[in-house]
Amino acid sequence: MPSVRKPASALVALCLAYGASPALAASEPTTRLVRCDAGTCLLVAGRRDNTATEVRISGQAVAVEGMRNWRVRLPVDTVRSWSAPFARTIEITLCDPATQVVSSEKAELPIGLMGHADLASLVINVHRPGAGQAIAMR
Repeated sequence: MPSVRKPASALVALCLAYGASPALAASEPTTRLVRCDAGTCLLVAGRRDNTATEVRISGQAVAVEGMRNWRVRLPVDTVRSWSAPFARTIEITLCDPATQVVSSEKAELPIGLMGHADLASLVINVHRPGAGQAIAMR
């Protein structure tokens, strides 16, 4: 009976053939809001294979904390100035000086960070058992 398991080297070759980058293969970058000296900051964290790899966020080089597992806190106003209005993602770029490999990935932003979250209207449907009608309130 033939084995259904594929050798790991075949999987790696397949990923490389279709453009998967080893620099970002370890984990996707994450974002979340945290308190900082500037008030509210976006904490961006990720992983890089080489500690000399430069990290860029939305095209801007940033000084990160950590070695292979890195993180950076950016004031929300800075993130807004680097991004398009109502953006839902930021671009994280890793530039490895040793191999000259440049790889980019999008990181999701917290909901409502780049735009207003005002609620224009709220529709509430009230269903009364047996009445067969819904009352819409605006």
